[in-house]
Amino acid sequence: MKKGKTPSKSERFSDLIKKTIINFYIFIGGKGMKKVYTGKTKDVFELDNGNFELLFKDDCTGKDGVFDPGENSIGLTIEGIGRENLKTSVHYFELLKEAGIKTHYVSADIEKSTMEVLPAKVFGKGVEVICRYRAVGSFIRRYGEYIENGAKLDAYVEVTLKDDERCDPLVTSEGLEALGIMTQEQFDQMKERTRKITAVVAKDLEEKGLELYDIKFEFGFYNDEVILIDEIASGNMRVYKDGEIVDPMDLTKMILA
Repeated sequence: MKKGKTPSKSERFSDLIKKTIINFYIFIGGKGMKKVYTGKTKDVFELDNGNFELLFKDDCTGKDGVFDPGENSIGLTIEGIGRENLKTSVHYFELLKEAGIKTHYVSADIEKSTMEVLPAKVFGKGVEVICRYRAVGSFIRRYGEYIENGAKLDAYVEVTLKDDERCDPLVTSEGLEALGIMTQEQFDQMKERTRKITAVVAKDLEEKGLELYDIKFEFGFYNDEVILIDEIASGNMRVYKDGEIVDPMDLTKMILA
């Protein structure tokens, strides 16, 4: 659990009740739910209406107890971050809707930490797309001989395969096509949407006195179109204020203030 202010007795009791409701909801199958996937930070259920439901968990990617959205394994658990990530996702999905950018988002239940989404198909076994405004994290670990930490990047887009055993390897558009994961046209659509979505998020953060360094997305295929899936959460972006990285829980509060 993340260290910080000790919750009051009433707050602890409220959290216990909410967790009990969520666990019971899953146990009885919720709205006719069938669990179809267990992820690092979310579980996925199939609904009777054909859509999917995402259950947001309190696990975060990182290493040795330090938050890092660029890592491919669970590094820490922050109590309540699942619900906070959901709140942030809803905030940004609504902004993208206003901007005319299609996503898989349908609706959300904040109390249950769940979000209903369209049944988009993932590419291959899943790909992740990172858009970088500054050189930090895994980018510096790979290319630190050629660029300074924190140097500006021009919305640099890179793609990795979701593959824990191989540490989510980087892959090119040619590689994706050769592997039969996606076409060059689909890659170009995904890259274009990545930059548009990142610009929306960055602008919103800038208005709050924050700077986006990088952000991670997932895309899928629905009705012959590449659309954003998964989430847009504090735990999937690196944001700085006055040169210091902002903790995911604090970031959510700043975004939703």
